[in-house]
Amino acid sequence: MTAESAYLVFQGFAGLFGLLFGSFMNVCIARMPEDRSVVYPGSACPSCGTPIKPYDNVPVLAWMWLRGRCRACKAPISPLYPLVEAAFGVLTVLLFRHIVPDVGAFDVPHLVATAWYGWLLFAIMAMTFTDLRHKIIPDEFSIYSVPVGVGGAALLGWLGYEGAPTWQQSVVGATVGGGIIAAAIGGYWLVRREEGMGWGDAKLLAAFGAWFGAFPGVFGILMIGSTLGSVFGVSQMLGRGTSGRLAVPFGPFLGFGAVVWCFWGERVALRWSQLFVF
Repeated sequence: MTAESAYLVFQGFAGLFGLLFGSFMNVCIARMPEDRSVVYPGSACPSCGTPIKPYDNVPVLAWMWLRGRCRACKAPISPLYPLVEAAFGVLTVLLFRHIVPDVGAFDVPHLVATAWYGWLLFAIMAMTFTDLRHKIIPDEFSIYSVPVGVGGAALLGWLGYEGAPTWQQSVVGATVGGGIIAAAIGGYWLVRREEGMGWGDAKLLAAFGAWFGAFPGVFGILMIGSTLGSVFGVSQMLGRGTSGRLAVPFGPFLGFGAVVWCFWGERVALRWSQLFVF
């Protein structure tokens, strides 16, 4: 097998792993907000509780051959399930091509980096759907990810990978990321005597800081997320014809900012330096 063929094969494996983990993501989204185990019991129909057979649990394809219905009770199954699986499958392929752009980068450090950033994208996507649906950010996708970020940065540094922060930068990034939101929550409470943001956002930005460092990573993600959140909030208020407070989950916007930074952070930082350095 040639190096080019091996590259294509591993790209296919990346997509396959993305589909499988996308299926697991659906379980996390459904069970974590209810503090249920994501391992036991196995997947079952949400309507009748019938356990799903392995051949009916194939990502994307099973939903298609079942025509979007449970085999046992014929209750409809949300198309969100295959969409999540397919979306994460595509995202993992794009990540693989980003971290390992050609055969020359096909080595252990780059493959480990792909897995490391892959966990981050998994957490972001699962967090986004959970926050939109339940208005909570599970600790598993935020503060519990910080040790994974710091440990991954240390491992990649030891392997000689140059596209990640050092473990020291990772620790500082997590501290600064969580600290910024914590300070904002504290300042808002002092002025208004109420919480303007959730602590889940602080934990989430701490996790992003562990992956991207404090500057420009945390500040870039916060700027992108704040801008998008503000635009969305203003558009919602204008659409509803109200000037009152509007509760908008901030986590998905921070997550989008982190995805942008993961793929295009260097370009964004370079463009900012060109605009603001005189």
